Amino acid sequence: MIKSMTGYGLASTDQENVKFAVEIKSLNSKFLELNLKLPRAYSDKELMLRNICSKEIERGKVNVSINIERSEENLKGATINAALLSKYYKQLQEINLDLGANSSNLLQAVLNFPDVVSYTEEVVNEGEWDILYQTFNAALANFNQFRETEGAVLRADLELRIKNILDFFGQIEVLAPLRIPQIKARLNQFLEENVGKINIDQNRLEQELIYYIDKLDITEEKIRLKSHCDYFTETLKSKDANGKKLGFISQEIGREINTMGAKANDAQIQQLVVGMKEELEKIKEQLLNVI
Repeated sequence: MIKSMTGYGLASTDQENVKFAVEIKSLNSKFLELNLKLPRAYSDKELMLRNICSKEIERGKVNVSINIERSEENLKGATINAALLSKYYKQLQEINLDLGANSSNLLQAVLNFPDVVSYTEEVVNEGEWDILYQTFNAALANFNQFRETEGAVLRADLELRIKNILDFFGQIEVLAPLRIPQIKARLNQFLEENVGKINIDQNRLEQELIYYIDKLDITEEKIRLKSHCDYFTETLKSKDANGKKLGFISQEIGREINTMGAKANDAQIQQLVVGMKEELEKIKEQLLNVI
């Protein structure tokens, strides 16, 4: 199944004054480049989530953002030890008076003293983790659905490009045999003009003509090109992600098209070869976004 490397998935869940949100975005990349952002309390779950992403996403430059928003009554944060702060503050005031120093920043200084401000570490609640995990899976499902939808568009375009190449190929098949009498006529005319008709050795001419035509024969290239195009189309229908494989097949298609162009010896065939190359370049551009 063709999937786009570009994807987007979002899922959120509201539960008991807590909102869980997961957002997944991806762009093109040869490999999996995963940037995972999650709350500090769930850092022990990072490896598991990375393994899931590696299996499900496969390739792309991916950003996964996991957020938890709590209502004010559920917030856990800093606690100020008011008694200790007051004690420190008064002591500093007395010292400043004795020294005649500036006391405008005393409060800021006291807040940095040991034990004046303490922080409550958020503890992972297994019930909350289950909700967060379900939200993550929902976002991942939406993300993959987005990729599959985009992949269907890419597949339709790739199939069209292959069809266009085969259409050009069909026209070349018609034109290729017409070259032989044209080549024979040109050689005869050249020999008649340069050595005279009476001096032409017809047996030697036929041998040279066979050798020359064999050098321009594109039968093997046509067979291989048709085979590669058919293989490309079959691979598009596969259930697996085959972006790299399709890239290799497109290289083989390009090789046959180039050889066909080198052997063309005909202006019309050369024009058709150029058309095939244009379609192949469009295929290669699209494959950059295929997993």
